[in-house]
Amino acid sequence: MKNIIIVLLILSTSLTGQTHRFIYEYDFKMDSTSTQKRKANMVLDVNPDQVKFYNYDFVVTDSLNKTKGENNMIWDDTPALTRKRNSTINFNYIMLQNMFIVETDNTISWKLSNETKALGGYTLQKATTKFGGRNWTAWFTKDIVLNEGPYKFRGLPGMIFEIYDDKDNFKFSLVKSYKLSKNYETIGILENFGGQKPVKISEVKLAKMMLDNYNDPLHDFKEHYKNNTDPNAHFMVMGIEVKSPEQLKELSDMMQKNIKKNNNPIEIDKAVHYPIK
Repeated sequence: MKNIIIVLLILSTSLTGQTHRFIYEYDFKMDSTSTQKRKANMVLDVNPDQVKFYNYDFVVTDSLNKTKGENNMIWDDTPALTRKRNSTINFNYIMLQNMFIVETDNTISWKLSNETKALGGYTLQKATTKFGGRNWTAWFTKDIVLNEGPYKFRGLPGMIFEIYDDKDNFKFSLVKSYKLSKNYETIGILENFGGQKPVKISEVKLAKMMLDNYNDPLHDFKEHYKNNTDPNAHFMVMGIEVKSPEQLKELSDMMQKNIKKNNNPIEIDKAVHYPIK
Protein backbone atom coordinates (compact mmCIF):
# COMPACT_ATOMS: atom_id res chain seq x y z
CA MET A 1 0.00 0.00 0.00
CA LYS A 2 2.93 2.42 0.38
CA ASN A 3 3.23 3.05 -3.37
CA ILE A 4 -0.27 4.46 -3.41
CA ILE A 5 0.82 7.57 -1.53
CA ILE A 6 2.74 9.08 -4.44
CA VAL A 7 0.81 7.70 -7.37
CA LEU A 8 -2.70 8.63 -6.32
CA LEU A 9 -1.87 12.21 -5.40
CA ILE A 10 -1.89 13.12 -9.10
CA LEU A 11 -5.61 12.34 -9.36
CA SER A 12 -8.00 15.21 -9.73
CA THR A 13 -11.02 15.30 -7.46
CA SER A 14 -13.17 15.76 -10.56
CA LEU A 15 -12.97 12.70 -12.79
CA THR A 16 -15.94 13.31 -15.09
CA GLY A 17 -15.17 12.39 -18.70
CA GLN A 18 -11.79 10.88 -17.81
CA THR A 19 -10.58 7.31 -18.17
CA HIS A 20 -8.65 5.99 -15.21
CA ARG A 21 -6.82 2.73 -14.58
CA PHE A 22 -6.53 1.40 -11.05
CA ILE A 23 -4.18 -1.48 -10.22
CA TYR A 24 -5.06 -3.72 -7.30
CA GLU A 25 -2.89 -6.34 -5.66
CA TYR A 26 -5.06 -9.42 -5.31
CA ASP A 27 -4.16 -11.93 -2.56
CA PHE A 28 -6.27 -15.08 -2.57
CA LYS A 29 -6.51 -18.70 -1.51
CA MET A 30 -7.54 -21.28 -4.06
CA ASP A 31 -7.78 -23.82 -1.24
CA SER A 32 -9.54 -22.48 1.85
CA THR A 33 -7.97 -25.16 4.05
CA SER A 34 -4.44 -24.01 3.19
CA THR A 35 -2.41 -21.06 4.46
CA GLN A 36 -0.81 -20.65 1.04
CA LYS A 37 -1.91 -17.64 -1.00
CA ARG A 38 -1.47 -16.55 -4.58
CA LYS A 39 -0.89 -13.00 -5.73
CA ALA A 40 -1.91 -11.25 -8.93
CA ASN A 41 -2.14 -7.68 -10.13
CA MET A 42 -5.62 -6.81 -11.33
CA VAL A 43 -6.76 -3.95 -13.57
CA LEU A 44 -9.85 -1.83 -12.96
CA ASP A 45 -10.43 0.37 -16.00
CA VAL A 46 -13.04 3.04 -15.25
CA ASN A 47 -14.09 4.39 -18.63
CA PRO A 48 -16.68 7.12 -19.20
CA ASP A 49 -19.42 4.58 -19.98
CA GLN A 50 -18.03 1.19 -18.89
CA VAL A 51 -15.98 -0.53 -16.18
CA LYS A 52 -13.68 -3.49 -16.84
CA PHE A 53 -11.88 -5.72 -14.33
CA TYR A 54 -9.26 -8.29 -15.38
CA ASN A 55 -5.74 -9.61 -14.81
CA TYR A 56 -2.87 -7.22 -15.57
CA ASP A 57 -1.01 -10.08 -17.27
CA PHE A 58 -3.57 -9.74 -20.07
CA VAL A 59 -2.31 -6.19 -20.65
CA VAL A 60 1.32 -7.34 -20.71
CA THR A 61 0.60 -10.09 -23.25
CA ASP A 62 -1.54 -7.78 -25.37
CA SER A 63 1.22 -5.17 -25.43
CA LEU A 64 3.84 -7.71 -26.49
CA ASN A 65 1.55 -9.00 -29.23
CA LYS A 66 1.12 -5.49 -30.61
CA THR A 67 4.81 -4.55 -30.47
CA LYS A 68 6.14 -7.88 -31.79
CA GLY A 69 3.34 -8.73 -34.18
CA GLU A 70 2.58 -11.95 -32.30
CA ASN A 71 -0.70 -13.62 -31.40
CA ASN A 72 -0.12 -15.15 -27.97
CA MET A 73 -3.11 -15.89 -25.76
CA ILE A 74 -3.34 -15.98 -21.98
CA TRP A 75 -6.09 -16.78 -19.49
CA ASP A 76 -6.16 -17.81 -15.85
CA ASP A 77 -8.59 -18.40 -13.00
CA THR A 78 -8.69 -14.82 -11.72
CA PRO A 79 -11.98 -12.95 -12.28
CA ALA A 80 -12.68 -11.06 -15.49
CA LEU A 81 -15.80 -8.97 -15.95
CA THR A 82 -17.31 -5.83 -17.42
CA ARG A 83 -20.26 -3.63 -16.50
CA LYS A 84 -21.77 -0.33 -17.52
CA ARG A 85 -21.00 2.66 -15.33
CA ASN A 86 -23.38 2.96 -12.39
CA SER A 87 -24.82 -0.49 -13.06
CA THR A 88 -25.06 -3.58 -10.85
CA ILE A 89 -25.25 -5.90 -13.89
CA ASN A 90 -21.92 -7.69 -14.42
CA PHE A 91 -20.85 -9.69 -17.45
CA ASN A 92 -18.53 -12.42 -16.17
CA TYR A 93 -16.08 -14.08 -18.57
CA ILE A 94 -15.46 -17.76 -17.83
CA MET A 95 -13.04 -20.16 -19.51
CA LEU A 96 -14.18 -23.78 -19.32
CA GLN A 97 -12.65 -25.48 -22.35
CA ASN A 98 -14.44 -22.73 -24.31
CA MET A 99 -15.15 -19.09 -23.47
CA PHE A 100 -18.50 -18.26 -21.86
CA ILE A 101 -20.16 -15.14 -20.50
CA VAL A 102 -22.55 -15.14 -17.56
CA GLU A 103 -24.73 -12.15 -16.69
CA THR A 104 -25.32 -11.51 -12.99
CA ASP A 105 -27.13 -8.81 -11.03
CA ASN A 106 -24.98 -7.96 -8.00
CA THR A 107 -26.57 -5.31 -5.85
CA ILE A 108 -24.50 -4.85 -2.69
CA SER A 109 -25.93 -3.39 0.52
CA TRP A 110 -23.30 -1.54 2.53
CA LYS A 111 -23.23 -0.60 6.19
CA LEU A 112 -21.17 2.54 6.75
CA SER A 113 -19.07 2.94 9.87
CA ASN A 114 -17.80 6.13 11.48
CA GLU A 115 -14.36 4.52 11.79
CA THR A 116 -11.67 6.14 9.63
CA LYS A 117 -7.94 5.92 8.98
CA ALA A 118 -5.45 8.03 7.06
CA LEU A 119 -3.40 6.86 4.09
CA GLY A 120 -1.19 9.02 1.90
CA GLY A 121 -3.15 12.18 2.48
CA TYR A 122 -6.50 10.45 2.04
CA THR A 123 -9.09 9.77 4.69
CA LEU A 124 -10.45 6.25 4.36
CA GLN A 125 -13.80 5.30 5.83
CA LYS A 126 -14.81 1.80 6.85
CA ALA A 127 -17.80 -0.05 5.42
CA THR A 128 -19.00 -3.64 5.74
CA THR A 129 -21.24 -5.94 3.76
CA LYS A 130 -22.23 -9.55 3.29
CA PHE A 131 -21.80 -10.62 -0.31
CA GLY A 132 -21.44 -13.98 -1.99
CA GLY A 133 -21.75 -15.83 1.31
CA ARG A 134 -18.81 -13.98 2.87
CA ASN A 135 -18.45 -11.04 5.26
CA TRP A 136 -16.42 -8.16 3.82
CA THR A 137 -14.72 -5.05 5.18
CA ALA A 138 -13.96 -2.19 2.79
CA TRP A 139 -12.00 1.02 3.17
CA PHE A 140 -12.98 3.78 0.75
CA THR A 141 -12.37 7.49 0.27
CA LYS A 142 -14.82 10.23 -0.62
CA ASP A 143 -11.84 12.23 -1.92
CA ILE A 144 -12.09 10.33 -5.21
CA VAL A 145 -15.61 10.77 -6.50
CA LEU A 146 -16.03 7.34 -8.08
CA ASN A 147 -18.36 4.75 -6.56
CA GLU A 148 -16.27 1.90 -7.96
CA GLY A 149 -13.92 -0.80 -6.69
CA PRO A 150 -12.38 -4.16 -7.55
CA TYR A 151 -14.38 -7.15 -8.78
CA LYS A 152 -18.11 -6.51 -8.24
CA PHE A 153 -17.61 -4.25 -5.23
CA ARG A 154 -19.12 -0.85 -5.95
CA GLY A 155 -21.82 1.51 -4.75
CA LEU A 156 -20.03 3.23 -1.89
CA PRO A 157 -19.84 7.06 -1.83
CA GLY A 158 -16.21 6.97 -2.97
CA MET A 159 -13.41 4.83 -4.36
CA ILE A 160 -12.55 1.54 -2.63
CA PHE A 161 -8.87 1.37 -1.65
CA GLU A 162 -8.99 -1.95 0.18
CA ILE A 163 -11.43 -4.78 0.74
CA TYR A 164 -11.03 -8.18 2.41
CA ASP A 165 -13.15 -11.00 3.86
CA ASP A 166 -13.22 -12.02 7.51
CA LYS A 167 -11.77 -15.49 6.85
CA ASP A 168 -8.57 -14.11 5.27
CA ASN A 169 -9.28 -15.81 1.94
CA PHE A 170 -9.37 -12.74 -0.33
CA LYS A 171 -7.95 -9.24 -0.26
CA PHE A 172 -7.79 -6.46 -2.86
CA SER A 173 -5.41 -3.56 -2.16
CA LEU A 174 -5.08 -0.51 -4.39
CA VAL A 175 -1.40 0.06 -5.23
CA LYS A 176 -1.33 2.26 -8.29
CA SER A 177 -3.44 4.54 -10.48
CA TYR A 178 -2.87 6.54 -13.64
CA LYS A 179 -4.77 8.24 -16.43
CA LEU A 180 -5.07 6.79 -19.93
CA SER A 181 -5.16 9.03 -22.98
CA LYS A 182 -7.98 6.90 -24.43
CA ASN A 183 -10.04 3.84 -23.61
CA TYR A 184 -7.92 0.70 -23.56
CA GLU A 185 -9.21 -1.70 -26.20
CA THR A 186 -9.79 -5.18 -24.76
CA ILE A 187 -11.45 -6.82 -27.76
CA GLY A 188 -8.56 -9.28 -28.12
CA ILE A 189 -8.32 -10.26 -24.45
CA LEU A 190 -11.89 -10.19 -23.14
CA GLU A 191 -14.74 -9.72 -25.60
CA ASN A 192 -13.04 -11.85 -28.23
CA PHE A 193 -10.53 -14.44 -27.05
CA GLY A 194 -8.38 -16.05 -29.71
CA GLY A 195 -10.92 -15.17 -32.37
CA GLN A 196 -13.70 -16.77 -30.35
CA LYS A 197 -16.63 -14.74 -29.07
CA PRO A 198 -17.88 -15.95 -25.68
CA VAL A 199 -21.18 -17.84 -25.61
CA LYS A 200 -23.74 -16.43 -23.20
CA ILE A 201 -25.08 -18.99 -20.71
CA SER A 202 -26.94 -18.95 -17.38
CA GLU A 203 -25.38 -19.56 -13.98
CA VAL A 204 -27.37 -22.80 -13.72
CA LYS A 205 -25.98 -24.09 -17.00
CA LEU A 206 -22.45 -23.05 -16.03
CA ALA A 207 -22.70 -24.99 -12.77
CA LYS A 208 -23.90 -28.07 -14.68
CA MET A 209 -21.02 -27.76 -17.14
CA MET A 210 -18.53 -27.49 -14.28
CA LEU A 211 -20.01 -30.62 -12.70
CA ASP A 212 -19.90 -32.46 -16.04
CA ASN A 213 -16.29 -31.38 -16.46
CA TYR A 214 -15.48 -32.76 -13.00
CA ASN A 215 -17.16 -36.09 -13.75
CA ASP A 216 -15.06 -36.52 -16.91
CA PRO A 217 -12.24 -33.94 -16.88
CA LEU A 218 -10.35 -35.62 -19.75
CA HIS A 219 -13.32 -36.07 -22.08
CA ASP A 220 -11.98 -33.96 -24.95
CA PHE A 221 -8.40 -35.05 -24.35
CA LYS A 222 -9.31 -38.73 -24.59
CA GLU A 223 -11.00 -38.22 -27.95
CA HIS A 224 -8.00 -36.33 -29.31
CA TYR A 225 -5.59 -38.93 -27.92
CA LYS A 226 -7.57 -41.84 -29.36
CA ASN A 227 -7.83 -40.28 -32.82
CA ASN A 228 -4.17 -39.28 -33.07
CA THR A 229 -2.30 -40.73 -36.05
CA ASP A 230 1.05 -38.96 -35.57
CA PRO A 231 3.56 -41.39 -33.98
CA ASN A 232 5.76 -38.46 -32.94
CA ALA A 233 3.00 -36.60 -31.08
CA HIS A 234 3.43 -35.95 -27.36
CA PHE A 235 0.48 -35.55 -24.99
CA MET A 236 0.74 -33.88 -21.60
CA VAL A 237 -1.71 -33.72 -18.68
CA MET A 238 -0.78 -31.73 -15.55
CA GLY A 239 2.87 -31.85 -16.64
CA ILE A 240 2.80 -35.62 -17.08
CA GLU A 241 3.36 -37.21 -20.49
CA VAL A 242 0.66 -39.69 -21.47
CA LYS A 243 2.27 -42.76 -23.03
CA SER A 244 -0.59 -45.25 -22.73
CA PRO A 245 -4.40 -45.25 -22.32
CA GLU A 246 -3.98 -46.96 -18.96
CA GLN A 247 -2.68 -43.68 -17.49
CA LEU A 248 -5.89 -41.81 -18.16
CA LYS A 249 -7.86 -43.15 -15.18
CA GLU A 250 -5.14 -42.13 -12.73
CA LEU A 251 -4.74 -38.71 -14.36
CA SER A 252 -8.49 -38.17 -14.32
CA ASP A 253 -8.55 -38.93 -10.58
CA MET A 254 -5.70 -36.46 -10.06
CA MET A 255 -7.59 -33.74 -11.92
CA GLN A 256 -10.76 -34.37 -9.92
CA LYS A 257 -8.81 -34.12 -6.69
CA ASN A 258 -7.28 -30.84 -7.86
CA ILE A 259 -10.69 -29.43 -8.86
CA LYS A 260 -12.16 -30.18 -5.44
CA LYS A 261 -9.12 -28.85 -3.62
CA ASN A 262 -9.25 -25.51 -5.46
CA ASN A 263 -13.00 -25.01 -5.13
CA ASN A 264 -12.88 -21.72 -3.22
CA PRO A 265 -14.61 -19.03 -5.32
CA ILE A 266 -14.98 -15.44 -4.15
CA GLU A 267 -18.74 -15.99 -4.03
CA ILE A 268 -18.71 -19.12 -1.91
CA ASP A 269 -22.50 -19.44 -2.03
CA LYS A 270 -22.12 -20.28 -5.74
CA ALA A 271 -19.50 -22.99 -5.26
CA VAL A 272 -20.23 -26.21 -7.12
CA HIS A 273 -20.88 -29.16 -4.81
CA TYR A 274 -18.84 -31.97 -6.25
CA PRO A 275 -19.72 -35.58 -5.31
CA ILE A 276 -17.91 -37.29 -2.45
CA LYS A 277 -16.21 -40.50 -3.50
